[in-house]
Amino acid sequence: MEGQAAKQALLLFFLLFLHSLLFDCALSEIFFEERFEDGWKSRWVLSDWKRSEGKAGTFKHTAGKWSGDPDDKGIQTYNDAKHYAISAKIPEFSNKNRTLVVQYSIKLEQDIECGGGYIKLLSGYVNQKKFGGDTPYSVMFGPDICGSQTKKLHLILSYHGQNYPIKKDLQCETDKLTHFYTFILRPDASYSILVDNRERESGSMYTDWEILPPRKIKDVKAKRPADWDDREYIDDPNDVKPEGYDSIPAEIPDRKAKEPDDWDEELDGIWKPPKIPNPAYKGPWKRKRKSRTPTIRENGKLHGLITLSLRMIRTFMC
Repeated sequence: MEGQAAKQALLLFFLLFLHSLLFDCALSEIFFEERFEDGWKSRWVLSDWKRSEGKAGTFKHTAGKWSGDPDDKGIQTYNDAKHYAISAKIPEFSNKNRTLVVQYSIKLEQDIECGGGYIKLLSGYVNQKKFGGDTPYSVMFGPDICGSQTKKLHLILSYHGQNYPIKKDLQCETDKLTHFYTFILRPDASYSILVDNRERESGSMYTDWEILPPRKIKDVKAKRPADWDDREYIDDPNDVKPEGYDSIPAEIPDRKAKEPDDWDEELDGIWKPPKIPNPAYKGPWKRKRKSRTPTIRENGKLHGLITLSLRMIRTFMC
């Protein structure tokens, strides 16, 4: 659900960094970090999305209802049933041969009827004042809650203008405590999703998104051979009709039947026992069938995984 929320204390800590495969974490490069300390407004641009319709909310800089440190503040969505969009620029970077880590924290201080709080990475030029729900993005990550049915953790990747949600069903946290959500994407296309620094899910982009085409596709140049046989089963030439098969009657006299005591041949004719189904009768003989497996080869091609080299705007939406 894009942007509607009840009042939520969003004590946000944003962190985006790259980690080289050849070095340890001490040499990781942080591209963007936000603790919402003094001066945060100079780095963030509040969008006018939905403002002309009277549906845009405002943010409040606060430590929230419960805080161990009153100076440790975040931004809070201040109005009920409104849309929010805010963004900040980050330097251009490439994650080629490097691990990308996106992490942020969120706290929902009251029960949410329907709302979401996503972080997005955008590429290319974006008018930050017009940034909204329809603005194209590269990565979307975060919780979405609506009623008792939807408690989803979204992770959507965009490729060639099309959005691809993760195929796994990920559940988000629904209590009123602060939670850290982390997305890690590695050069070998493996990924991890952490909640409160504990791995919630992991896998590969090759299998958990439908970004890549199938490993095998139909060969459009393939033609049906002239001698191709569509029959799945054929008569078994080795199966022979048993001798006397056709002379087996469908019904036979009931040997247990007896002539009634009051039977009168002059009036009723010669008594004959009734017929019953013949257990030996198997119907018209048909030759047994045997399976015949048709074969045709399919040729496919697996394309390479995209590596992003982008100028991005770091965003949070709820």
